[in-house]
Amino acid sequence: MSSKRLSHVDTPEAVGRRLRTARDRAGLSQRALAFPGCSAAYISRLEAGDRSPSLQVLRELARRLGVSEQHLATGRGRAERQDAASILVQADVALRLDDLGEASRLYERVFAEAPTHDDRAAALIGLGQLAFRRGEPREAIANLEQALQIYNGAVDEHPALADTLGRAYATVGQLDTAIAIFEKCVNATNDRNDVTGWVRFSVLLANALIDSGNFGAAAEGLGHVLARADELGDPLLRARIYWSQSRLYAVKHDAVTASGYARKALEILELAENVHDLARAHQLLASIELERGEAEEALRLLQRGRELLAGHGSRLEETKFKLEETRALAAVGRPEEAAALAMNVAATLRDADPHDAGRGYTVLADVFHQLGEHARARELCELAIEVLEEGANPYLSVAYSQLANLLEEEGRTDEAFAALKKAFHAQQNNAAGRALAADAS
Repeated sequence: MSSKRLSHVDTPEAVGRRLRTARDRAGLSQRALAFPGCSAAYISRLEAGDRSPSLQVLRELARRLGVSEQHLATGRGRAERQDAASILVQADVALRLDDLGEASRLYERVFAEAPTHDDRAAALIGLGQLAFRRGEPREAIANLEQALQIYNGAVDEHPALADTLGRAYATVGQLDTAIAIFEKCVNATNDRNDVTGWVRFSVLLANALIDSGNFGAAAEGLGHVLARADELGDPLLRARIYWSQSRLYAVKHDAVTASGYARKALEILELAENVHDLARAHQLLASIELERGEAEEALRLLQRGRELLAGHGSRLEETKFKLEETRALAAVGRPEEAAALAMNVAATLRDADPHDAGRGYTVLADVFHQLGEHARARELCELAIEVLEEGANPYLSVAYSQLANLLEEEGRTDEAFAALKKAFHAQQNNAAGRALAADAS
């Protein structure tokens, strides 16, 4: 005997038929479809028309089957099941356009259903990228390493995974691991004649090399990248139009057309990312030119890099440009501009991760030292030490050395010697940490 008819469904019998059809199309058994609060036995009774599902159960069944709630309830709405590949494309585009909520929902959906190991790995990559965007690099590493296990450790065959995994390791101070990942990918993309991938990983490698203090290798790599700058453009506007079209057709339940527009947007965004990488390459090379004493050339590179970034960069990326510009302005004898920009940068560094914030404070300390503002320079050195003291960080020894020099100039010899000893110990600890990482790899 059928249960009492509920207002959110047409009839229990019709709901049961549609549920059975959707389950068969999805290739799921009643046991596989079951979840807490909805057992396989209950699903059997629903399909027989003996029960009417609650609104909450109906929604969860629809989500797991990839159909609309309305279709199960009344026969209207989306009846077809979107394949995982189509959902992943939409999730990837949402992530690239910073629609993080939508991207999270789509990745979680694929991860929950995961028809194949590859789909599960792709969803884990997306979730790792989301975690990294949200400032959770260790969670990103956990997700991405799990995906890498599914791929049998072939990191160079999966650029999205390698990109975020390498940057996450760099963020937590494991620079040797990051460099090893990026070097492997640079070689692999070069062998495949993949210009897009080669540019991406060459810049990432240069960034990690600079953070580790290997300026020569970084400069060589960046020089090769900038030589090919004219091959790339800035097509983000067109990508956003395609993405809007994709969302429009998705609302209309036209999954095929929506997926087509999403794929077009994704193809364009993959190219656009190289413009972004080129901007970062200009910033990194400017940093190297400053180390070589070529401040005017550094300013030229920074101006061109900011033109390429053109509002598409994050706040942290813009801060990095300003840091190098502050150094360059001080070096070319424009102290008032350098001081004003330095004060602006110091405020934005509070929200950066410890590695970037610490390095930034050491840079600003050097600028204020050049400008003759010793008290401000010492304050920034102490701030750098405070945020860098956790872990083996190459800039901690730099910060202590800067502080020692400032204290010596002020005639505080004993304090300067104590700071210098701490600089030496920090350098030794960093070397030991790198040796352990090399042994582990």
